Amino acid sequence: MKNTILKTNLRNNQFTLGSWITIGHPSVAEILCQSDFDWLTIDMEHNAIDPSMMQTLISVIQSHGVAALVRVWKNDEVIIKHALDAGADGIIVPMINTCKDAEKAVSYAKYPPEGCRGVGLSRAQEYGNSFEKYKEWVKESSIVVAQIEHIDGVNNIDSIIKTPGIDGVIVGPYDLSGSLGCVGELEHDLVNNALKKVENSCLKNKIVMGYHIVDPDPLKVKRFVEKGYKFIAYSTDFLLLNSAIKSGVGDIKSQMLSPEDNSSQNK
Repeated sequence: MKNTILKTNLRNNQFTLGSWITIGHPSVAEILCQSDFDWLTIDMEHNAIDPSMMQTLISVIQSHGVAALVRVWKNDEVIIKHALDAGADGIIVPMINTCKDAEKAVSYAKYPPEGCRGVGLSRAQEYGNSFEKYKEWVKESSIVVAQIEHIDGVNNIDSIIKTPGIDGVIVGPYDLSGSLGCVGELEHDLVNNALKKVENSCLKNKIVMGYHIVDPDPLKVKRFVEKGYKFIAYSTDFLLLNSAIKSGVGDIKSQMLSPEDNSSQNK
């Protein structure tokens, strides 16, 4: 019915690679699905994707056998319910700063008695044709990932990762740096010290830790994997597009133009 491979990989602390969808068009999702990602996250926080397109993108992703996650824009009961009723395999919830935040996210994602999610029939339940089957899937295989992107979340990481129903965490580096007063300075000592605290806690407790590597740089992925990160988001759709275009155009111009032409263009 739904993807269970990603949940199994998270339980076993195995490496998975995903990316971020911010462009609301099915073709973008299809292209990324053909690139051997294990999961894709539809970002509903920082772009103009509407709920209708979110459901379309979920359907497209799942049709390729890839797990479809939704980064909801708020830790909110109705918002989380909409994403899961649309058929998402799981959610990434931003700004989880306390154990209470984590408990709320899990509760909003799970039906009673595990949570308080309201019951409605939509795509996830095959429009009423398989509610009982879906109910069991939600209990056993739906995914809730806590996004750690504030120093408060870092300071409370031990209690957050021990919250029942939390399958792993993923660090949002830009907002984390902002909460430390060094926005965008991802290599700042304050950021690195915060990451070490997350790493120590997750590794000690054998909880999956993730990181969103925004720059499309495979060497950065390697560096974080070597530190024990297992749930890696590799860049975003528009940055991957931008990188390919800049690289290709740069190569073309360097091959087609003489040194004199390049020199005159760069003046």
